[in-house]
Amino acid sequence: MVLMKISEVLSGKSNSKVITIRGWVYRKREGKNLIFLLIRDSSGFIQCTVKKDSSGWVEAERVTIESSLIIDGIAKPDDRAPGGFEISVNSISIIGLAEIFPISKDQSTDFLRNVRHLWLRSRKMNLIMKIRDKVLEFSRDFFRKNQFIEVSPPMFISAAVEGGSTLFDLKYFDQTLYLTQSSQLYLEILIYSLEKVFCIAPSFRAEKSRTIRHLTEYWHIEGEWPYANMSDLMNFQESLVSYICEQTILNCKNELEELKVDLKKLKLVKTPFPRITYSESIKILIENGSKLNWGDDLGYEEEKIIANKFGCPFFIYDYPTSIKAFYCKTHREDPNLAMSVDMLVPRIGEISTGGAREDDKDLLIKRINDSGLKIEDYSWYIDLRKYGTIPHVGFGLGLERLLVWMLDIDNIIDSIPFPRTTRRFYP
Repeated sequence: MVLMKISEVLSGKSNSKVITIRGWVYRKREGKNLIFLLIRDSSGFIQCTVKKDSSGWVEAERVTIESSLIIDGIAKPDDRAPGGFEISVNSISIIGLAEIFPISKDQSTDFLRNVRHLWLRSRKMNLIMKIRDKVLEFSRDFFRKNQFIEVSPPMFISAAVEGGSTLFDLKYFDQTLYLTQSSQLYLEILIYSLEKVFCIAPSFRAEKSRTIRHLTEYWHIEGEWPYANMSDLMNFQESLVSYICEQTILNCKNELEELKVDLKKLKLVKTPFPRITYSESIKILIENGSKLNWGDDLGYEEEKIIANKFGCPFFIYDYPTSIKAFYCKTHREDPNLAMSVDMLVPRIGEISTGGAREDDKDLLIKRINDSGLKIEDYSWYIDLRKYGTIPHVGFGLGLERLLVWMLDIDNIIDSIPFPRTTRRFYP
C-alpha cells in the first residue's frame, strides 16, 4: 500500500490501486448497509465508502466529525463523488476519536470567532491560508528579482516610528520599550550597507478602530532603497502588486474558484495605476459632499469615497507636511508638501504608505523638534545623515489588507490565522 495525499488521489495517480490516506472526518452519512465518510487533509477532500461486510465497518460506525484516522482502500473514479474519485474502504484505524464537534451545531459569526482554533480547520480558512502563503512567496520573489536583500529588524523598539498614541509599551527589564509600528527606520540603517533591502514582519498599532480593515498586529511588507525618487517608488509598488495578482491567478486557480473570488477584478490590475495629488483628492471629496478642508487627514470613509471613483488600485501623493511623520522629505520649493504617497483600493482604502525620507541632517533635526520628539531618542537616526547621507525611498504594504481586497474577504480577521483586535486575542 502507498501512502498518498488526497490531492494525489484526486489527480488520478492512484486509480484502482490499494492506497493509504491520513486525515480527519469532515462529514459523515450513515445508511443501513453503507457509510459515507468525507475525509479531509491539508490538500483536499475525498469521499470514502464503507460497506457493512468490510473490516472497516465497526470503526466507521464509531468515528465522529473531526476524528483523525488512517484509511486503507481502493481509489477509483466516480462522477457522483466530490472531486470525481472515491475510496472503497478496506480498513480504518482511528487515531483520535473526537468528542462532539461544537462547530457542527453553531456556525454564527461570533461563535466562529470565539473558536478560532477550531474554525481554522474549515475549508474557507484552509484556502485563504494557502493563498496567503503564496502571496508571501510572490512578494519575496519580486523583491529578489529586483536584487533586494531580506533582513530581520527588531520587534522591540525604543522610539516611535509613527504617532506615539498608537504605541504598545511594555516593561523590558528595568525600562520601557515599545512594539514596533514599522521596520522602516531599521531598514534605513541597512541601506548604507546592503543598499536595497526588504522585510516581511509583524507590526503593531494600538489603534482602537473597529473596522473591517484594522488589526492591532498585522504583517508588513516593507522595502527601502537608495538613489530613487517618488516616481521610482510608485513604479515599484504598482509593479509588486500587479505581479502578486498575476501570479496568484496563475498559481492559485483552484483556491480562487472555490472561494468564488472575482477574477476579473484581479485580471484588470495593470500598470500604471492612476495617480492623483492630495489636493485633487480633496476636490473629489468636496464634489461628493464632504466638508473636509485642505490639510485635514483622510479617514476610512473618505478613502472609500475616492477609491470607489477609480474602482482599481491607485495612488494619492503630495500630502500636507503637517499630517505626515517627521522623517518625510518635503518639497524644497514648497515645504508645506511632503513627498509621501499612499496606495488605495476599493472598499478597503489605504493598503500601502511610503515616500521619500528626509536626507538633510539639519532639516531632519528641525522636523524632530517641530514634532515634539526628543532628539536623544533619534541620535542614531540622525547619524545616518551625518556619515554619507543619500537620497532614499521606502514603503510599507499591509499584507492582510491586500488579501482582504484580493479575495473579497468580509473582514480582515479572516486574512490572518490568529487575529488580534481591540477585543480579540484568544487563543
